[in-house]
Amino acid sequence: FNAWQEARTGYPWIDAAMTQLREWGWMHHLARHAVACFLTRGDLWVPWEKGRDVFERDLIDADWSINNANWMWLSASAFFSQYFRVYGPVSFPKKYDKNGDYVRHFLPVLKDMPAKYIYEPWKAPLEVQRKAKCIIGKDYPKPIVDHAEIHKQNISRMAEAYAQAKKDNGKDNGSGKRAKTPPTSSKDVSKKKKK
Repeated sequence: FNAWQEARTGYPWIDAAMTQLREWGWMHHLARHAVACFLTRGDLWVPWEKGRDVFERDLIDADWSINNANWMWLSASAFFSQYFRVYGPVSFPKKYDKNGDYVRHFLPVLKDMPAKYIYEPWKAPLEVQRKAKCIIGKDYPKPIVDHAEIHKQNISRMAEAYAQAKKDNGKDNGSGKRAKTPPTSSKDVSKKKKK
């Protein structure tokens, strides 16, 4: 969690967005989506409330209800729909900023990293890192998780949680008896129409 909020995840897109939040008190909504996904279901599996609290503290446009709803949605904690999309911290920014200008602006330590490695600087050969004056693990952190592996594990955990919620939905109201269907369900409404 601390690495995430302090922009030390080793994923330049995530760290640039968190730096922008800290310095400007704002970031684009897609950057908000990406950092929320990374913190929760995508990579770190940290409770969404911790991220919500950081946004509440640091965003100049923070709105309590929108902030809570978006964090529940982006962490897939609301269970109103099954949401398996993960914002890849490498693949997602490549679609919109191939050169990495956003990263170079907010993470000047990476300003001389070739575009080929800007989102994955740990893959740059040591000679390239030296030329860019940024040694990974010294000048900029190594990735704190292996996104390619951990996001698959987390998606599997989500699938299990969705399946369990579906299995348990309405089975027990705490008394050992099946919970009654709410009166606003289409099942009860259709009964009333027939009367």
